[in-house]
Amino acid sequence: MIENSLRIHFIAIGGSLMHSMAIALKKNGHFVSGSDDEIFEPSRTRLEGHGLLPKEEGWYPGRVTNELDVVILGMHAREDNPELQRARALGLKIYSFPEFIYEQSKDKQRIVIAGSHGKTSISAMILHVLRYFEREFDYAVGAQLSGFDTMVKFSDAPIIIIEGDEYLSSPIDRSPKFLKYHHHIGLVSGIAWDHINVFSTEKEYLSQFEAFVQATPKAGTLVYYENDRDTKQICGKEKEDSSAVPYTAHPYIIKNGITYLVNGSQEVPLQIFGEHNMQNISGALTVLKKIGISDEQFYEAIRDFEGAARRLQRFASESGRQVFVDFAHAPSKVKATTQAVQRQYPDKELVACLELHTYSSLNKEFIPQYSKSLSASNYPIVYYNPATVSHKRLDSISKQDIIDAFGHEGLKVFDSSGELFTFLKSINWNGKNLLMMSSGNFDGVDMESFAKELFHDSKNG
Repeated sequence: MIENSLRIHFIAIGGSLMHSMAIALKKNGHFVSGSDDEIFEPSRTRLEGHGLLPKEEGWYPGRVTNELDVVILGMHAREDNPELQRARALGLKIYSFPEFIYEQSKDKQRIVIAGSHGKTSISAMILHVLRYFEREFDYAVGAQLSGFDTMVKFSDAPIIIIEGDEYLSSPIDRSPKFLKYHHHIGLVSGIAWDHINVFSTEKEYLSQFEAFVQATPKAGTLVYYENDRDTKQICGKEKEDSSAVPYTAHPYIIKNGITYLVNGSQEVPLQIFGEHNMQNISGALTVLKKIGISDEQFYEAIRDFEGAARRLQRFASESGRQVFVDFAHAPSKVKATTQAVQRQYPDKELVACLELHTYSSLNKEFIPQYSKSLSASNYPIVYYNPATVSHKRLDSISKQDIIDAFGHEGLKVFDSSGELFTFLKSINWNGKNLLMMSSGNFDGVDMESFAKELFHDSKNG
């Protein structure tokens, strides 16, 4: 572990994990500074609360001096970033954030949760159970979890739980983040082609997970979801010096809108729901058993788990009508999340709205991957902002392109957030639930406030 009282500068401090790491390091006694050209909520408020919010947005090479011990480079920066160029010219030590996390955890047992979907929820479940039983552990997770001040912690704990992303480590290091952590226990929750801007073919994308599997060390463990074809094919290959442990969805039943885990004759009520979350629960249980948590302990703790922020998070509930917000953006995630809400509340009609926000989702060549992904919705809606398409330097797309790609009868497509939310307010919400899915924020709309107001609108009966 790097010794205390270092002077550390973050290039792109506003990232979801970058800002948490900056806060954690300051709390540990380091001198922390940072820059970014755009910082959104909740990063802005959290950085401000810890005295780390830059006075002005932008890149300022003057902030990078010989007095710095470490520069941590976020993926949001570009290779020609002026602060990065200055750091290189000065010969400063530059880490990508996954490299720095490894430096902080060299002497720990490292548990890395990977996969195209579910890794945040699985990581959050593991953290919840360990915290419930007051185990000592460190962690680095992208989403906020109830009861945790910040989602990065570095201490003298013997283990660390890391959410492992297959995306690039930094603008100057094109290897995937999850290879930087050198896991002892690794988990792959499922594999579905994503990040088309980096992995232009499905084969190239799959090869990143093949590398992760091969990185499992001697006497290490690889846990994987076996009911996914690609995941089983990649992870299920025998490796003489390490073990592979498959899992499937945990048995469950739904009664009166509540999901129960079935464990023999025991029925354990949950705060969360969805087939994909039953898969996540089984993955988390498998990992936890490897580090000393019993089945009995797991079932005691998991009933209080409320989920990670924006992972099927309930933002409003009134008279049996509910608003859920989810981070789903890739086709497999959108399909799983939409099906989860419909199956949990089969007596309610479902209005499902997806914002196309990522590079892949706005790419005309990739959009057909969303075919039938909203089929569980009674009222499918897609929103996109043409300005975002332009900002990402992609070919323009039309409403008809989206209608053709999704293949849903009655699909409504909006390219103005104002028109979208006016339409949502016009709906009679009796007997209906609303699901909003996006990795963005629908152009800055405060979803929590909107959700609370929606059912009180006089037009909604």
